Amino acid sequence: MSKNLVKQGAEARIYTTSFLTRTAIAKERFKKAYRHPTLDKKLTDRRLVQEARCLVKCRSIGIDAPAVYFVDLENRTIYMEYIEGKTVNDLLADGSKITAEESDELARKIGEALAKMHAAEMIHGDLTTSNLLIRDANNSLAIIDFGLSFITTCSIEDKAVDLYVLERTFLSTHPHAHHLFLTMLKVYGESYDSGNSITGKEKKYGWLG
Repeated sequence: MSKNLVKQGAEARIYTTSFLTRTAIAKERFKKAYRHPTLDKKLTDRRLVQEARCLVKCRSIGIDAPAVYFVDLENRTIYMEYIEGKTVNDLLADGSKITAEESDELARKIGEALAKMHAAEMIHGDLTTSNLLIRDANNSLAIIDFGLSFITTCSIEDKAVDLYVLERTFLSTHPHAHHLFLTMLKVYGESYDSGNSITGKEKKYGWLG
């Protein structure tokens, strides 16, 4: 099958390809030459499986995320749904195109999705506006790129750090949209029982600290 390189990061290459007649994303993890081959395969397999599990769990609890089609451990690749849409990073690149009402709605979607994810004891590990996507089809917020994710009994600190990573993205890339982050944080804090404890911890490091 043909593959077209879309992105190359520190851990993986992202391609568009086809899978059983459907347009798909193929995420192929690199071999790490500095690691022993047996250890490298063991760690890579673990990351691939963990990423797939987090994607499947997200969808099972009502969080929009790419559907997993196939996990190819031999070739270090996950095949998943290709989502037509625009990242929050792109949407915020020109703030003049987003009305106050649209900004509040976007903040609500992000806050509710992240609260649901953390309530299910999932940590994303790389929450940036480039990993939040609005689907063209139905305007749903999808969370993507779970390459650093894990499922565990997460501490308040783990979840606060997840939010802090997102705040740093807003601070460095979208300083004009800091109000959107603060609205998102408020929605997050109101959306599940531990939310206010987590946002309280995050605020010690962020804008409201």
